Amino acid sequence: MQEKNERYKKEYHAKYKQDENRKTVQKSRCPYAKKCGGCQFIDMPYEKQLERKQKELKALLGKFARVSPIIGMEDPLHYRHKVHAVMGYEKGEPIAGVYQEKSHRLVRVDQCLIENEKADAIIQSIRGLLKSFKIKTYDEDSDRGLLRHIMVRVSHATGEIMVILVLRSPILPSKNNFAKALLKLHPEITTIVLNVNDKKTTMVLGQRDIVLYGSGFIYDSLCGVRFRLSPQSFYQVNPLQTEILYREALKLAKLTKKDKVIDAYCGIGTIGLIASRQAGSVLGIELNREAVKDAKENAKHNQCKNIEFACADAGEYMVEMAQAGEKADVVIMDPPRSGSNEAFLSSVCRLSPNRIVYISCGPQSLARDLDYLTAHGYRTERIQPVDLFPMTVHVESVVLLSKRMVDSRKVKVDFSLEDMDLSEFKGKATYEQIKAYVLEETGLKVSSLYIAQIKKKCGLDVGENFNLSKSDNARKPQCTPEKEDAIMQAFKLFGMI
Repeated sequence: MQEKNERYKKEYHAKYKQDENRKTVQKSRCPYAKKCGGCQFIDMPYEKQLERKQKELKALLGKFARVSPIIGMEDPLHYRHKVHAVMGYEKGEPIAGVYQEKSHRLVRVDQCLIENEKADAIIQSIRGLLKSFKIKTYDEDSDRGLLRHIMVRVSHATGEIMVILVLRSPILPSKNNFAKALLKLHPEITTIVLNVNDKKTTMVLGQRDIVLYGSGFIYDSLCGVRFRLSPQSFYQVNPLQTEILYREALKLAKLTKKDKVIDAYCGIGTIGLIASRQAGSVLGIELNREAVKDAKENAKHNQCKNIEFACADAGEYMVEMAQAGEKADVVIMDPPRSGSNEAFLSSVCRLSPNRIVYISCGPQSLARDLDYLTAHGYRTERIQPVDLFPMTVHVESVVLLSKRMVDSRKVKVDFSLEDMDLSEFKGKATYEQIKAYVLEETGLKVSSLYIAQIKKKCGLDVGENFNLSKSDNARKPQCTPEKEDAIMQAFKLFGMI
């Protein structure tokens, strides 16, 4: 899986490397563009950005299904409603900024064109208060200093604001006076939380939260469902496009009140809770205990009684469900940018839902995972990109996969390989037996024509009732390498080769 992912990455970037290297003589609209590198497309017209993303997705995913036109933003600036600043020093002055792309060099950023403007202003106000309160920023080389990071979440729906100060120690000098001074500058702040991260690590947040002011959480809404956000909650940074993304996902899912849905990687229950309004029942599975706690609170707050949450590894949980004979009609999966692993995808196939809705923020890992799913009994029906990250190379996609069905007009051969005595088939097997074996073992459907083609390759008798064209140049479907391998395995099993 790892090798395949690396191959997709190379393919993805190689096709358009020329554009990446193109220099522009005009001054960048962003003063930090050369040092930061986070917004690769900042000086490209937005229409061109969408065209490029569409072209790249088509090149990478077009072999699976048609890639629908990408859904862009009306206003592609200041869309990030969660803003994170790394703290440091420059010429003796505290600075807030970001790490330069592919490095650990801190770049001072006072205002960012894709970040929420109110959040940026709050971060600069905090930076301005540090000297008077004698609060030192953290230096990771010496492992000294107190303030490591500032994180600000702004609710798009309610306007509530959460400020998170990530400290090396739980002790903030004059913390109450500091909070009062900050609130005087920004009375719109809803809550202030101290997060303690005392480990020498690249992780931003630690495990301990101390509420300094307010409730310690804020609320936001998506698709008519209200969500409680704590400091540890995973929540999409672009709420406007996230709502579009989730609506597209549920449109593809075509849920009914008869459907049992699994929301894998459910986080705080966002898409599962939205889906629960259309589905019969929803099970959200998430490994992070704090996220599950928030998810249960969100279900209670929204009075969603047909959804449950399990704190577990989603892959292992689905294997246990399959072993217990349980079923699901739809699996919704929204993995990290690195995609899923083979163990998880195998568990999905074992559970055998009729439909899979895959929400992806990594086209390369998506292509790799679609390769696996389409080789194990599923076909790709729709691919809908949504631009959640304007000015950057990143893009989200929603994919609908459905289970391949055996043609009801054909004879169905139902057998279990474990129960069969294969000795009686040594050296011979019918076309239907070979088809059934390949379907059970690989999820692939192979035709009699394909089996006959491979028989001919191996010098085997195709059978007197099966007519292959005498001309090798005759126009006919050719067996794919993947299906050829599966048929060859069947020949070996039945002792034919």
